[in-house]
Amino acid sequence: MAASHSPWRSLRYRSMRWWSVANFVSNAGTWMQLTVQNLLVLQITGSAAATGLSMSVQAAPALLISMFGGAAVDRWPRKLTAAVSQALLGAVAFTTAVLVALDRLDMTSLMVLAAVTGVIATVDGPACSLLGNDLVPAEDVPSAIGVGALVHQAGRLTGAALAGVTVGFLGTAAAYAANGVSFLFVASVIPFLRPARGAVRAVGAGRGRRAKGGDMSVREGLAFFVSRPRLLALAGVTGISAVFGRNYQLTLAVLVTGPLAGGAGSFGTVSTVLAAGGIVGAVVGARLRRPSVRLVGSLAAAGALLQVVAGLSPSMAVLLLVVLPMAVVESVSDTAGTAVLQTDPPAHMRGRVLGVWGSIGTVWSLGGPPALGLLMELAGARGALVAGGLIIAAAIGSGHLVRERRTVAAVPVRSARGDVAEQAALSTAA
Repeated sequence: MAASHSPWRSLRYRSMRWWSVANFVSNAGTWMQLTVQNLLVLQITGSAAATGLSMSVQAAPALLISMFGGAAVDRWPRKLTAAVSQALLGAVAFTTAVLVALDRLDMTSLMVLAAVTGVIATVDGPACSLLGNDLVPAEDVPSAIGVGALVHQAGRLTGAALAGVTVGFLGTAAAYAANGVSFLFVASVIPFLRPARGAVRAVGAGRGRRAKGGDMSVREGLAFFVSRPRLLALAGVTGISAVFGRNYQLTLAVLVTGPLAGGAGSFGTVSTVLAAGGIVGAVVGARLRRPSVRLVGSLAAAGALLQVVAGLSPSMAVLLLVVLPMAVVESVSDTAGTAVLQTDPPAHMRGRVLGVWGSIGTVWSLGGPPALGLLMELAGARGALVAGGLIIAAAIGSGHLVRERRTVAAVPVRSARGDVAEQAALSTAA
């Protein structure tokens, strides 16, 4: 049918429309709180380092216990898990709002609340991601992911804009309270969601699988991830791209304000073009039906080569021309990679796979910026962009060549008439 490749096809389903609305409200509330929280930490401590510390404290649980959170998602009914985790995040937001309103919030309590939020998020993240996918047929999952990316961007812009208005008219506590209400709204919508015909049914606790304890369940998830060449290849492509590319808010900021002699306004223009490219890429990615790791790798390599061109840009005009397709390619690659990650494992393993991925992704997010910063210190902004892009492209190209060589060569097969024909043996999908 004509609509089968529409980027909006997942919105044909009523539950997916409600889920998208709920996600928009939740994302707007979350970004409102994040914006206000950074300002609040600065107000309490006057230290930019403390702001970074609060963000690290919230991210740290993902590094340590994401696999246990993913195992919990596989063990418990998904809708119940998502609803409870959203309600708990709402309770944390309301608690913070009360402490701010009573002027009782200090740095210690803020760090504790940030850590609690991070722990809950290790369950909430995979639960909500998979819940959205459970609402649509498998071929429409890329559309659901693309729509989710658009909702995330829209919520981010709306939340950041509302933060200033809310604090200005109602105070800081109101921003936290609004985020609490957004979580409760999502929790109230979840019980009414119904999967469409053809959607993959989540496997809950006690349904067809027997787990032998949390540790064994986590080991099973890790063993499954390691045994899947597709997932390992996806992790490699994503990891090298995360370390040597993608951190454009850092590399392009230095390039614009340094070699290209631009100012804050020029970098703002670059950031706007990056955001626009991300939105276009999310729409294009949502048109995919069965993305593959090969597609993710090809897009990542193309983005890396565009990054090299960006590093060699002689002027702002040329940079802007390159930045747009660079952002589009990155966004399509992200959508395709997320679709592979969330659909390749069997339904009863997806929470644990996302838990493993959460731990890996946290390593990239924490280690990538310092490594890239060191490269910039050694090679400058242009050198970091060019070298990083070449490293990414070379690594992906080498991986592709290795895979092609491992594809079993033609083997002789004797037919019924006794003649020998050559037939390529099947290789492991990647």
